[in-house]
Amino acid sequence: METIMGRWEPDTENRFRAAAIELFGEIGYEHTTVAAIAQRAGLTSRTFFRYFADKPEVLFNGSERLQETLVTALLAVPPEAAPIDAVSAALTAAGDFFDDARRPFARLRNAVIATNPALHERELIKLATLSAALAAALQKRNVDAQDASLLAQAAIAVFQSAFSTWVAESERRSYAEIVVDALARLRRLTGQ
Repeated sequence: METIMGRWEPDTENRFRAAAIELFGEIGYEHTTVAAIAQRAGLTSRTFFRYFADKPEVLFNGSERLQETLVTALLAVPPEAAPIDAVSAALTAAGDFFDDARRPFARLRNAVIATNPALHERELIKLATLSAALAAALQKRNVDAQDASLLAQAAIAVFQSAFSTWVAESERRSYAEIVVDALARLRRLTGQ
């Protein structure tokens, strides 16, 4: 008989995430229950809800840390730097968040979200929240509200493009390298 471990076992959150991803890959997102995730992780459903509000949050947990990483990097750029340079610094800083160890999870996460309309909608809401946070940070740098919103939305477009490239099966470059390339292309296209 399988032993259910206590809620204070080390790395509980990642154990739940790994169990969920395994099950999503084996039986699909829709057929995976919280109880099955907990059982696979060797923990309880009650413990699951201490770490995640619901099953979809297994896929979205961490977006607050990503937002904090981007906003902190944007605000750390010297005030005399151009707004686009502050956004570039923020997007490049996400490379610390999207390391090679996270890529297999990100690939499966991306595939699960792409095939589920409710999850896709939740992803769009998270991206809109990230865009608003970047716009607010740009305004703290004295960028006009309209310009800040436009630049933040452009940053999200670069982010999405870089992320899509990074999770491709054949891709081996780091996320930061992909972002630098995407930003260089954007600058060429806009004549900067």
